[in-house]
Amino acid sequence: MQFFLRYYSMKKIYRIAIILLLSQNLFAQRYNVPLNLPNYDNKPIHFGFLIGLNTLDFKLTTISRIEDELFVIQSQNQKGFNLGVVSNLRLGNNLDLRFIPTLSLAERRIFYILNADNILTNENKKIESTFIEFPVSIKYKSSRYNNGRAYIMTGFKYSLDLASQRNIDDEGLEIVKIKKDDFLYEIGLGLDFYLPYFKFSPEIKANFGLTNLVVNDDSIYSRSLKGMKTRAFTISFTFE
Repeated sequence: MQFFLRYYSMKKIYRIAIILLLSQNLFAQRYNVPLNLPNYDNKPIHFGFLIGLNTLDFKLTTISRIEDELFVIQSQNQKGFNLGVVSNLRLGNNLDLRFIPTLSLAERRIFYILNADNILTNENKKIESTFIEFPVSIKYKSSRYNNGRAYIMTGFKYSLDLASQRNIDDEGLEIVKIKKDDFLYEIGLGLDFYLPYFKFSPEIKANFGLTNLVVNDDSIYSRSLKGMKTRAFTISFTFE
């Protein structure tokens, strides 16, 4: 539920951003604001870097009959950090192809309530991840309004979890193991601001995992899970 509230807020922020951008255009027309980087969009290719914050959790699907000793399974989102390199190929006046290899540090938690001999205990399983991500996306841009423009983007991403515990023997320690390979669909929106020496772009984006990450090691924690897919929300800033 929290994830969809964040997604609703993202659309609300976008509407506000469009209003601000249109207001900027009217202001610029009236007061003759100078045009920054007038030939920037004619470049066939350009590069930059990205920094951002993320929040990740899981979309969990439990089996029809959960173990009697297991009461609740719930995913809890946590915050992380992104750092990437931007490669942008111009396809047309309003269309770009983008490739942004990214290093992401993230953490997710799964909350269990267990019943052992009518005694309830809480289990909070932490899953730490270090992702190398390879997203390819299409960016559709509005016409430029003086020193700004709005855009939407969509694409797919392959994510490799370098910290995956799938192939690690837990040696009696109860852990939740997940697959290291993930494929995700992403959609987002943002604003381009043309500054005197570079372009600055805040962006908000939602990611939806397509891969079931469950590793069935016959523990109580995995036996009760039928599906586990990534959900992510990111706020990033690019400098190009």
